[in-house]
Amino acid sequence: LLGAQIEALAMALALSALPLSLSLGAPMAGPASRAAVSMQAYGAVAPTAYGESVASSRRGMAGPATDSSILVQGGSLRTWSYRSPSVEQVQVVLSTEGRPLDADIELWQGPDNTPCKMRVYVENGQLRPFSAVVETPRGPNTIAIRNIGQIEFPFAANVVAEDVDAPSAECLSTRMTIQGGALRTYPFDPTVDSVQVLLKTDGRPLNARIELLQGPNNNKQVIELYTEDGLDRPFFCILETPGSGNVVRVVNTAPVEFPMTAGVVPNSINQQMSYDAVLGG
Repeated sequence: LLGAQIEALAMALALSALPLSLSLGAPMAGPASRAAVSMQAYGAVAPTAYGESVASSRRGMAGPATDSSILVQGGSLRTWSYRSPSVEQVQVVLSTEGRPLDADIELWQGPDNTPCKMRVYVENGQLRPFSAVVETPRGPNTIAIRNIGQIEFPFAANVVAEDVDAPSAECLSTRMTIQGGALRTYPFDPTVDSVQVLLKTDGRPLNARIELLQGPNNNKQVIELYTEDGLDRPFFCILETPGSGNVVRVVNTAPVEFPMTAGVVPNSINQQMSYDAVLGG
């Protein structure tokens, strides 16, 4: 009888220990695991890290922006700082997805010192992206780009200090003087895809307006420029000129005491351009 009682007691202890071992071996699911299980049940995929999701969405965006470009929303400001004095010039490239582009570009050198600034307007930032070279001697320097358009018109901005465009020998040798208050026009053949523009002075301030026209008083691109020293900080840009009837107009908006020299020559030529009649504008 005593043996039967001992055997029954051992069986009871074994049955009572079985739920304890199961509870210790299988911990309860936390909120995160329950959420993952519920997402899998509904066929959803758990997102990856925040940085990875942002990178994938940026790579999927269509448009002319490259990986190093920054999207500047309407009314916002972005800056690029270069502390090294070895960076003597940078190239600024602005583009959109086909919408208008309206921007202010300034060069900051020290407190309350803006030796170069420009206002840029482009009717179609995808067809005619803006590309200009800003001289940055004696660093540190900061390039400030402000989108002064509406919030519906963002653009992609890119500032690089390597492989900067330079004017050709023809552009340097064909410069002509434009007196203060005067203007000069440069018509181009339909085969010309882009144009080089170089403005320079003998050390005096440079105030100018560059216009790309396609038809009578039809501005496709306008650049209003100020440079405190046109010899130390000349202005160089490349204008895209697709289509026919392109005319570059350079206006010296400074007084008559401040002449400047301008060189405007073709940059690239499309040899396969058709000479057939073009209807419309």
